[in-house]
Order: sequence, then structure tokens, then C-alpha cells
Amino acid sequence: MNPAAFAYGGCGFLLAWLIGGPVVRTLRAYNVGKRIREEQPESHQVKAGTPTMGGIIFLAPLAAVSAGAALLGYGGVLPGVALVVMTVCAALGAVDDLRFLEGRPGDGLPLRVQLLGLLLISVVAVTLVHAFVAHLRVAVPFGPLVALGWWGVPLGVVTLWSTMSAVAITDGVDGLLGSTAAVAFAAYGLIAAFEGKAPLAAFCFAATGALLGFLWFNAHPAAVFMGNLGSLSLGGGLGMAALLTDQWLLLPLIGVVFLAEALSDLIQIGYFRLSGGRRFFRRAPLHHHFEHLGWSETQVTTRFTAVGAAGALLGLAVALR
Repeated sequence: MNPAAFAYGGCGFLLAWLIGGPVVRTLRAYNVGKRIREEQPESHQVKAGTPTMGGIIFLAPLAAVSAGAALLGYGGVLPGVALVVMTVCAALGAVDDLRFLEGRPGDGLPLRVQLLGLLLISVVAVTLVHAFVAHLRVAVPFGPLVALGWWGVPLGVVTLWSTMSAVAITDGVDGLLGSTAAVAFAAYGLIAAFEGKAPLAAFCFAATGALLGFLWFNAHPAAVFMGNLGSLSLGGGLGMAALLTDQWLLLPLIGVVFLAEALSDLIQIGYFRLSGGRRFFRRAPLHHHFEHLGWSETQVTTRFTAVGAAGALLGLAVALR
């Protein structure tokens, strides 16, 4: 394992920390403020107008560090593919963010349009990766590495699409998605490093560092939100990291918080329809349920991140057996 990969994490943090302040001031100057939905907890209504689309604070450093790594001969096709997917997802998220700003008309992209857009991105990305970059394989926990052939494409599409959706759902409490995603990227960085995929490891560690730099400005009370620009891109990047390390099946462990958040949303919707209007959770997704029970935002973020870290450690134990 090349220790230089870890240095890219430090570079990602430093760049994000340096550009964070100017980005926040620019977003505020152009009134790029988030509108708060009525169904969110009452305590969130005071956040109306907080600058959004702050995902650029970690995306720009990640792109810069990746470009620098390539110039130094430490780049590769795998991180390039992951970065392209993140960028396309960010563009889709930016359109939604711009259509849902405080004091401006519009309600954002319809959920169906977002999901179809993510599905299209997943189909194109997975198909091209399998055809031109790396044939899809899956590491079975405590078992062999299985080559899937073209049968792996639909499975890869479902994996990438569901990861994008689950990660985006997790965004909603100050520092929550940034913290849990940083843990997940660090775990996949270690897996990539032990698999000998040094450029992909450097990419994941750079993402971890950049997210930590973003948290400097997103910690409660947040000075900026990542917006769908950030949350959709993180889902795309994490899904690609899982596919490119062949460790798809560890996503439920390494991304246990994302899984729980997505399941809580599905359970709430299904129960609401089947019961004729009753709710299974106080609110959904899960982080809002615990807020309703009296947890502060800081408690939600800290405890969910602790659970995410425990899941990541279990995932690493399986992957690096």
C-alpha cells in the first residue's frame, strides 16, 4: 500500500478549507439560498435562505487533486471514471437546486424526473465501464471473486442507482451526509489500497479529505448546505467506488446509514398507503424521526456517524480477511 495515497486526503482537506469561505460568500452574494420544505421539522424553518449548492466546496478540490495526481503519474482510468460520474450527477443536482431556491418560483425537479435521470446515468456509466474499462466482477464475502459478464450490467445499474438515491435521502441534518460519506469513502479507499488499486485509493482518500474540509462550514449550525449538487454526486462516487473495487456486496455494511435512511422512507410510504394514512415513523427519513423524538441535530449526526463507522469497520474486516 503506497502511503502517498493518504497525502491526497490532506490535500483535499486543505483545498476545501481554503475555498470554503469564498464559495459561501459568493453563494450568499448571489442569493443562492435553500428553501425549506413545509414537511420538515419546525426547527429547520430558521435555516431558510442558508446558501446551498455548497457541494462545489468538496467537488472542486477533488477534481483538482485528481488532476494533480494524474500529472504526477499517480492518476488512472478508474478515478477518472468515478469523477466523471460524480460530475454528471452534480449537474443533475444543480438543476434541481436552482429550481428550488428561497424567494424564487419553482418546486425543483419532480422526483420521477430525478430518479429517471439517475437511472439513465447508471445505465450509461455501468455499460461503458464494463465494455471499455473493467469487466464487472463481485467479491463474495468469505468466498471467491466471481466474473459476472454482461449479466453484471443490470446488477451494477441497480447497485449504482440505489446508492445514489439512498445517499441523497441521507442529506437533511447539518453535517450528517458529509460525515457518513467521509467514513464510507475512507473505507473504500483502504479496500482499493489493499487491492493494489492505488489511483482509486488516492481518489477515495481525496474525497474523504475534501468532505472533512466541507464539514468545517457545514457543521451545526451550517453556514452552507451541499444541496443536491453535492448529495447526488456523492452517491455516484461512492457507488462507483464499490463497483470498481468489486466490493458491491459490502455496501449495506459500509453504507449502513444510507441503507437505513432509504428503508425508512420506503417503509413510511408503504405503510402510509396500506394503512390508509397512518405513519410508521414520526417522520421520514430516519434522521427526522429521531429529531422528532427529541435528539438534537448534533446528536443525530454524531450517533449516525458512529453507527456508520462501526459498519465500515465490519465491512473492512470482511473485505480484508
